[in-house]
Amino acid sequence: MNINLTLIGQAIAFFGFVWFCMKYVWPPLVAAMAEREKKIAEGLAAADRANRDLEIAQQKALERLKEAKQEAAGIVDSANRRATQIIEEAKDTARLEAERVKAAAQAEIDQEANRAREQLRAQVAMLSVAGAEKILGAAIDQQAHAQLVDELAAEL
Repeated sequence: MNINLTLIGQAIAFFGFVWFCMKYVWPPLVAAMAEREKKIAEGLAAADRANRDLEIAQQKALERLKEAKQEAAGIVDSANRRATQIIEEAKDTARLEAERVKAAAQAEIDQEANRAREQLRAQVAMLSVAGAEKILGAAIDQQAHAQLVDELAAEL
């Protein structure tokens, strides 16, 4: 056997195999790799878009959260102002009621004082009449001298 002929035969077989691979095997592999590369690129682009969309959504969520907090703070402030207003109204109402009760009590006190004065005048008038009777020694007709007794009671 001749080594040169073996090497030439192996070289021809090798070049035939390379030609066969380049003609029939390599194009589908390259196409599959290109398709896979395209899918990976699309996947990365989609992931980038998703990350951007996520960031935008997070920013929007933070903005809405800030708006909600501001709105809640506004509602709380409004409620506090309304509560203060209600308290002030209640104080004013209570103050007016206290003044009304005080005025009613003062009117009642005045009426009682007037009644007490009238009773004292009547008692003083009776005591005056009784004293005058004793002094004079004679009975004084109260009905006959009623005008005189009323004048005396008015003076006292």
